[in-house]
Amino acid sequence: MSKILWADDEIDLLKPHIMLLQKKGYDVTTVTSGPDALDALAQDQYDIIFLDEMMPGLSGLETLNQINQKYPEIPVVMITKSEEEDIMNQAIGNKIADYLIKPVNPAQILLSLKKNLQSNQLVAEHTNTGYQQDFRRLSMMINEANSIEAWYEIYRQLVYWEISLSGTDNAMAEMILMQKREANANFAKFIPKVYEKLLNSDDRPLISPDIFKKRIFPLLDNGEKVALIIIDNFRLDQWRAIQPLLADDFSMHEELYTAILPTTTQYARNAIFSGLMPLSIKEMFPSLWIETSDDEESLNAHEAELAESQIARYRRNDSLFYCKAVNSGHIDKHIRTLRSTPRKDIFVCVVNFIDMLSHSGTESRMMRELAGTDAAYRSLSESWFRHSSVIDLLRALAHFDYKIILTTDHGTIRVDNPVKIVGTRDVNTNLRYKVGKTLNYNSREVFTMENPKKCGLPVPSISSHFVFASNNDFFAYPNRYNESVRLYSGTFQHGGISMEEMLVPLVTLSKK
Repeated sequence: MSKILWADDEIDLLKPHIMLLQKKGYDVTTVTSGPDALDALAQDQYDIIFLDEMMPGLSGLETLNQINQKYPEIPVVMITKSEEEDIMNQAIGNKIADYLIKPVNPAQILLSLKKNLQSNQLVAEHTNTGYQQDFRRLSMMINEANSIEAWYEIYRQLVYWEISLSGTDNAMAEMILMQKREANANFAKFIPKVYEKLLNSDDRPLISPDIFKKRIFPLLDNGEKVALIIIDNFRLDQWRAIQPLLADDFSMHEELYTAILPTTTQYARNAIFSGLMPLSIKEMFPSLWIETSDDEESLNAHEAELAESQIARYRRNDSLFYCKAVNSGHIDKHIRTLRSTPRKDIFVCVVNFIDMLSHSGTESRMMRELAGTDAAYRSLSESWFRHSSVIDLLRALAHFDYKIILTTDHGTIRVDNPVKIVGTRDVNTNLRYKVGKTLNYNSREVFTMENPKKCGLPVPSISSHFVFASNNDFFAYPNRYNESVRLYSGTFQHGGISMEEMLVPLVTLSKK
């Protein structure tokens, strides 16, 4: 039974409302002043408070201020005869749950109670019912998908339901997880069949090397200055989590594009900046392509030069500013640079925090606990973005009339199923793809790319080939199998084939 505290100096006039609430099963305590309301709160626990704004002595707003300080968790509904805007602003500024104008009717009271006491339950019930009704239609879409555009739509809807169902009952959360795994299993069958054709088709969907040509250059030709913000290792659900933080400042156009394989920074991000597939980068700019390195960041040491080469290749004269940021201090520095130097046509900033968060889960048991599920990973990403300087950077860019493209080079997936593979010491260390000439594995568990050159990938030797993990798999060596399971099961990895890694957001932000 929900307990209501109702404070009003004319409480006798409200007896019909109180009797109705009691008949509906609510426990109602009434008081006639602000001090009496505070005394009642000190002696008992209440689920909601109805508070008259115009009481003698301690006013409703003064009482509200003390309630918020001592009992911030209790929703307060302010009731007043006044329709003055200043009174409303003060009440709303004090974080009231609702605002009702006298004379109130029973329907208003009941609606306010449902909104503040039962909204989570009602939303959860409605969401569960909606997903149950949509489940069969989504399953049909998953089984019938035969184009990358169809997979975009499937992934969007799965992310929508996954976020909507987070925090609801375990049965629904388990159901969406199972359906997402079913979708990734089908996606893993789809990509090997179409990947080579997809890359070489004249009407191919937007892929990594097309970002500048198809999204940045047209805006420049239209007289815009363009800012490209690449958040490394960023997924659609993470974008949806931070989207509300930008809604007041920006109009947003969201789309998905397909990250190339391997879904790693070395391949996918170099492809964005060069406008070329990795094989062409190596052939045309051998000094700018680093095949292997113990330092992963050095594999992308020439992004600015690659971007300049793409601008020159299209015979353009666009000026470019390029920077990287791994913390808020770096971003603050770039904001100062933006304000103090002549603006370039293209402003590029690569933000590495999400990638660092992903890798820290592999290296730190505490971080694995904090980001142990997709929902927790999404929440940490939202918290970082809310408190980072990236929002300040976006606002500064908008102030200087930049059209902003917010995107990523690839996503990531939480892995939990080890797949055995054997290779020599010179094989790369990534857990979602391997490249080499002496790899042994179960061909039914991986996608084998026998002729990488047809898919735009360079290889260390003429007999080398690529193998990719899919679904929630990760590669483990038999001689270190138990250690790999302990270290990597439940971590977020990238490089392979999944919707999360390959179908990534590209959002155009325009100043409101």
